[in-house]
Amino acid sequence: MRAARPEAAGTEHAAGAGRPPPILVATRSPHKLRELRELLRPAWAGLVDLDGLGIADDVDETGATFRANAAIKARAYARRSGLPTIADDSGLEVDALGGGPGVRTRRFAGESATDPENNAKLLAALAGVPAAERGARYVCVLALALPGPVGPRGGLPTVLVRGTCRGRIALAPRGSGGFGYDPIFEPAAQPPGGRTLGEYTAAEKHAISHRARAARRMVPRLAALGF
Repeated sequence: MRAARPEAAGTEHAAGAGRPPPILVATRSPHKLRELRELLRPAWAGLVDLDGLGIADDVDETGATFRANAAIKARAYARRSGLPTIADDSGLEVDALGGGPGVRTRRFAGESATDPENNAKLLAALAGVPAAERGARYVCVLALALPGPVGPRGGLPTVLVRGTCRGRIALAPRGSGGFGYDPIFEPAAQPPGGRTLGEYTAAEKHAISHRARAARRMVPRLAALGF
């Protein structure tokens, strides 16, 4: 059920605890929420997601870039919740596809596509392409929007950071770890045919992933803002 006044929830958290309010993570993905909890580890408060606050509305991701979409989501949900809000926009850019699927990574095989369906479509699109030409990179942009007075252009103050992880697309899926395209993504440190991110442990993935690199850049920005 949607919370009637999510702004009130943010105010209660801040006033009752005598410390900065929790940060809303603009996602319904338990995978992303879990990863950001592990990567950001704010000592002063927990991270909450949209479902945890009862926010049922979705925001249209109309941007042409990861940066634009992350900012759109962070600002929209910061306004709705009254909480500092982190939004993640991330995806896969494949050299042989001219940087695709890009912002359509999650919807590559259709609006309701599953991870295996997206993986299968990408492997089919690269059928016959040799390993040397299967270069790709994961990209993550994290945006932190702060509720309150708008900036000089009418938008909420927003901090943006970016992380990337280079590699290549495997010939076939391997491994059951991670999510998304992890079973068909071989990090650059691996030789062709080496381990995919789906075969990495969580600790190994956090050392090199695009989201981990973006999160490491966000941590000092949060500290500088007093969180």
